[in-house]
Amino acid sequence: MSATAFAIDPGAIRGCLFRNTYIWLNNGEQFWFFPVFVGPNSVAGFRWFGFFWGYFGIDLNRISSFTCF
Repeated sequence: MSATAFAIDPGAIRGCLFRNTYIWLNNGEQFWFFPVFVGPNSVAGFRWFGFFWGYFGIDLNRISSFTCF
């Protein structure tokens, strides 16, 4: 069995633009995120670092799942 890379579809996460979003990464990290840009392979926005918001970008293939409110 070979490893297969999966990625979140940009069309799916586009519905979370400018909304509070909770992200789970493949490596187990999880955090609040406020996306402001969705590209074909990445998403960018503001990530909550525990005490402040910081601008942050990540490849869609690193995201395991997400939910937005």
